[in-house]
Amino acid sequence: MSLFSQRPFSERTATWLQQSGLHPLLARLFAARGIDKPDELSLDLKQLLSPVELKNCISTAALIAEILERKEPMLVVADYDCDGATACAVALRGLKMLGGPETAIQFLVPNRFTMGYGLTPEVVDLAAQQNPKPKYLITVDNGIASEAGVDRARELGMEVIVTDHHLPGDRLPKATAIVNPNQPGCTFPSKALAGVGVMFYLLVALRAELRKRGKFTAETQPKIENLLDLVALGTVADVAQLDRNNRILVSNGLKRIRAGVSQAGIQALFQAAARDPRKANTFDLGFAIGPRLNAAGRLADMTLGIRLLLSDKPDEAIELAYELDRINRERRVIESGMQEAALAHLAEDQLAGTMAERSSICLWNSEWHQGVVGIVASRLKERFNRPAIVFAPADGPTGEELRGSGRSLTGFHLRDALDIVSKREPGLILKFGGHAMAAGLTIRKSDFEKFDALFQSVANDLLNDELLERRHIHDGALALSEFTAETGDLLAEEIWGQGFPQPIFYGEFEIGQQSLMKEKHLRLQLRPIGDGQLASKPFTGVWFNRTQPLPAKARLAYRLVTDRFQGQARVQLMIEAHDQG
Repeated sequence: MSLFSQRPFSERTATWLQQSGLHPLLARLFAARGIDKPDELSLDLKQLLSPVELKNCISTAALIAEILERKEPMLVVADYDCDGATACAVALRGLKMLGGPETAIQFLVPNRFTMGYGLTPEVVDLAAQQNPKPKYLITVDNGIASEAGVDRARELGMEVIVTDHHLPGDRLPKATAIVNPNQPGCTFPSKALAGVGVMFYLLVALRAELRKRGKFTAETQPKIENLLDLVALGTVADVAQLDRNNRILVSNGLKRIRAGVSQAGIQALFQAAARDPRKANTFDLGFAIGPRLNAAGRLADMTLGIRLLLSDKPDEAIELAYELDRINRERRVIESGMQEAALAHLAEDQLAGTMAERSSICLWNSEWHQGVVGIVASRLKERFNRPAIVFAPADGPTGEELRGSGRSLTGFHLRDALDIVSKREPGLILKFGGHAMAAGLTIRKSDFEKFDALFQSVANDLLNDELLERRHIHDGALALSEFTAETGDLLAEEIWGQGFPQPIFYGEFEIGQQSLMKEKHLRLQLRPIGDGQLASKPFTGVWFNRTQPLPAKARLAYRLVTDRFQGQARVQLMIEAHDQG
């Protein structure tokens, strides 16, 4: 049964925050999210952590400064997701801003279907064929687990600089330099930097190094902060933990987007998504802009997405953004079919009905698309509240290997779980990587049942009833006077996300008219009840992917947003859950 509980907060802290000038509602919400001092409210760039504590960041900046002086060719090797694409764009734009010659800095993004993840030996061989042949490979959002690829690069006379944020394996690659807050011995206080954040930090350190070398002064130095719109997008889309440092990066990136001074590619993506950049928020980045960019890496080639982020021509950017929008629509169709097939398979095998007895979900199908398995795993995880791994053939329906993508629950570290599986049965997992909430892996098709059983066993060991029980944490009730468009705007301006969750409120409603949108979403009229009073007017509510009607009265968990249509601002309630207890 779903459990509902209010996120605790200190009334004293909320009062203190309110007395410092914070809106009373925000004071309560921030206090519940661990902010206990008014000086923590500032998200000014000056409050960013220093690069000095980011292991190897200063020495790597000095190395890159020398490479720039020698005008040696560099190749940025990106990952094929949104974080990798934005990190690549930040690297290329930043290095050129800091004096890198146009022709000496190129990029390469592996095709996920033919080369797999990271700096593999195959990717290195392809890199060596570039013209000019790079002397240095700089990985962004990958590389920390690429031992074989780094060794191959050295064989071919190339040096590797790894910038990454993923967790390392048992051994680090023998790279020339590694910048990663999660590598052993790194004391950087924020372990939550996304790949794009790591690259941004390296550029900040590089700018300081070049300033020290007399290339420019504090007044004439390039404005690296102009790249923060890209940093914000990559950080939110990668579902990075929004600790204070990441919130500073995201907040300042959103300011640029709202002010109309973001990159042409980001402006074009907002247009393709029919979103107003002047009202940009983290929800837009995570659920509208990020998926369109990710679609390129899922179904085609992320080169398209990186080209968009590097474009300074509005017409070209618009054309590329609409192509990404088309690919994203295609991705939705594929995802919908895969999800239906997955649910049918679970029902057929009677797994869905016995999910209370299972701690994990593992599925595969010879016709599934490997670029979309991660999204389907995420949907299954949300539906059944179980860690889920979905596989597709790695090399066509008749191939021997399966490539999987997994999504996890808070409290179950997915990469560590896969590591346990690999140690209990060496050779079962051919390769794997990732972090707490998401991971990827490759296994033999013939080993699927064995992997499923072993992963289920590890999940049984690490998960308990409390973690597996679906819990809805909310932020209490809103007063009737707070059901306003102004409240929706106030909430939308703040930086919410992983680790600093978007507010979900809870209350009792009188349910009026109910209907279905597109045969699968429930639309209803709601009148909130507060302190025994019934609101004077109803509000529109929407519950996505629910077709079952609600009773005449119901206790609901919901998000409050402001919907703008034809110049009118109206409150809309996005229903998250129904408390039937």
